[in-house]
Amino acid sequence: MLAPKRLLTALALTLIGGTVQAADEVVVYSSRIDELIKPVFDLYTQKTGVQVKFITDKEAPLMQRIKAEGENATADLLLTVDAGNLWQAEQMGILQPFDSKVIKANIPLQYRAASHAWTGLSLRARTIAYSTARVKPSELTTYEALADKQWEGRLCLRTAKKVYNQSLTATLIETHGAAKTEEIVKGWVNNLSTDVFSDDVAVLEAISAGQCDVGIVNTYYYGRLHKQ
Repeated sequence: MLAPKRLLTALALTLIGGTVQAADEVVVYSSRIDELIKPVFDLYTQKTGVQVKFITDKEAPLMQRIKAEGENATADLLLTVDAGNLWQAEQMGILQPFDSKVIKANIPLQYRAASHAWTGLSLRARTIAYSTARVKPSELTTYEALADKQWEGRLCLRTAKKVYNQSLTATLIETHGAAKTEEIVKGWVNNLSTDVFSDDVAVLEAISAGQCDVGIVNTYYYGRLHKQ
């Protein structure tokens, strides 16, 4: 999250119902597509009178654009998904620390950077999905257990190129250390029933089709398929 004081002041006053005194416009770089993020910005403008100019693109191009712009960067706020991208943005030096009483009061400490460079705003769950016809819920316990022999030839996964799996692996490293995590990931690879997939929807469809019995996906992909 890249945020100067003027934007956070506007956000804070909005949240506590105060009188907003902020810039006439804020500029947001967002990796969320227009139809998902525009209603939020419209509501913000309706409540504060502050116009939101936003640019949408993939995470990497947006972060590279901010880096290239340097001190001339026009973005007031960077909205992206996943802690992995936030960590990368901080490592690139494109974020600046901020202080907000509203964020401190509403966002638990574990979801904010210790450096105060970014904060999480929402959570997504990376969950174990399974075939109800071929797997009993009692057989499932943890991510780590999917490396066990019983899941050999029964596991589907999304590519490790996606930041979601990179963040999951980082969490395992934080919990177990690098050596144990490498052992777990090798177990996953050994248990794959087929090549990794490009997205979580494909993992769910593979489970449904019987290509595998279990996989790891973000919850909303299931919700999206269920709605369809």
